[in-house]
Amino acid sequence: MQAARGASLTRDDTDPGTQPPRRAPRSRCLLLVAGLAAAGLAVDQVTKHLAVQHLHDHAVALAGGLVHLTLARNAGAAFSTGTSYTTVITVVAIVAAVVVCVLAARVRSSWWATALGFLLAGVLGNLGDRLFREPGPLQGHVVDFLQLPHWPIFNVADICINVAAVLILVQVVRGVRLDGTRHHGDR
Repeated sequence: MQAARGASLTRDDTDPGTQPPRRAPRSRCLLLVAGLAAAGLAVDQVTKHLAVQHLHDHAVALAGGLVHLTLARNAGAAFSTGTSYTTVITVVAIVAAVVVCVLAARVRSSWWATALGFLLAGVLGNLGDRLFREPGPLQGHVVDFLQLPHWPIFNVADICINVAAVLILVQVVRGVRLDGTRHHGDR
């Protein structure tokens, strides 16, 4: 017993590899993913609806012209690339949504849950357009309406995807896995 006690006292308890992982409860992480996804999707769809209703024939300048609200419909991916591959882009978005949901079921990190919630909101927001907007299912054009100087027009779903990308990059650089543990030897 003394030998076991002595061994535990000599172990370096400041080494992250010896500390028990700080993991969030799975249910809390799933709620975070679902809540952020639902909120982001709702904001995306409401703003797109308002853009279609009010911007069909004119643009609106905001913040001294820094931001313009300009209605555009995008058949392609980012920067209007791949406009002749709308169906392929739609199928890729469906696969991405499924993958995010599978990953969300495994997540035990609040930061990863936040990232996946934003990612799911963005993917579903643009996927909804592809499935339900003109010209028809799997061919729908994404509604974009936010424009900055010297930048392509985008929407709230695109913002969610970019926020998710930054959060994912931060977690990867920090060495934090989906389950909340760190890669051995990382700080």
